[in-house]
Amino acid sequence: MRFMMLMIPKGYETAAPGTMPDEKAVEAMMRYNESLQKAGVLLALDGLHPPSMGARVSFQGGKPKVTDGPFTEAKEVLGGYWMIQVKSREEAIEWASRCPGGDNEVIEVRQVQEMEDFPPDVQKAAEGFADMQSKNGHR
Repeated sequence: MRFMMLMIPKGYETAAPGTMPDEKAVEAMMRYNESLQKAGVLLALDGLHPPSMGARVSFQGGKPKVTDGPFTEAKEVLGGYWMIQVKSREEAIEWASRCPGGDNEVIEVRQVQEMEDFPPDVQKAAEGFADMQSKNGHR
């Protein structure tokens, strides 16, 4: 089972462009990342620049509208993610619980939808999806 662990750091929604974590936090996080890797559960991970450097594309009325960050209405934003492969939701939560997060950080654990989770009609509509994933280094 694949799970995405989403890091949600409070206050990151208002971080200035170029804001970076401090060296001690990165060292602690690297030790955690290495433990995921050594256990053979880590599939991917990345940190994200603050929303002030991003953009959102919405589709009101079916037309794309681009809004540059920061996003004043945002209450929670992503700071990064891990993609892991484990045997259960409980194991994913256990790994998230080991993260050296601070008082201002929350990790949301979400299971990735696998093709077999969908009914046959949806699987048929998504024909070719697995090929897209494998050609882009997934799975």
